[in-house]
Amino acid sequence: MTTVKDHPGVIVPPPLIFVAFLGVGLAVDFFAFRVASGLPAGGRYAAAVALAVVALLLGFGALFRFRRAGTNPEPWRPTTAIVTSGVYRFTRNPMYLGMVLLYAAIAVAADSVVALVLLVPLLVVIRYGVIAREERYLVAKFGDEYRRYQASVRRWL
Repeated sequence: MTTVKDHPGVIVPPPLIFVAFLGVGLAVDFFAFRVASGLPAGGRYAAAVALAVVALLLGFGALFRFRRAGTNPEPWRPTTAIVTSGVYRFTRNPMYLGMVLLYAAIAVAADSVVALVLLVPLLVVIRYGVIAREERYLVAKFGDEYRRYQASVRRWL
């Protein structure tokens, strides 16, 4: 018997990818190769709080829209609807954008330049190991409806 998978097949749950990169960055920065930004603590903390607030607003706004539409936010479970309202009018990936901003907030607060530098390869992994797979899945499942959404809303901002 052949089973059809009804999920994007992302490489690893995205929050784990973010935590892994952040953990490695902080560990390298604090235990092996310390690179401080030189920015005053007050400014770093203020920036970190601002980033974290925006991250949480994006993340919770996205989760609210998914719950309201009755679909799963987890990319390892089936998607039952395309969400295009709320924050999804401005970005196709507000949850990942929120995770990026939260990651940056923690790295800035910790004054971890290494963790900030690792944000670049992290984005590559998320783009190709998660988002590309999700987009292929959504096109296969929803066809032109998802293609129209892709054409009208940017991936990040």
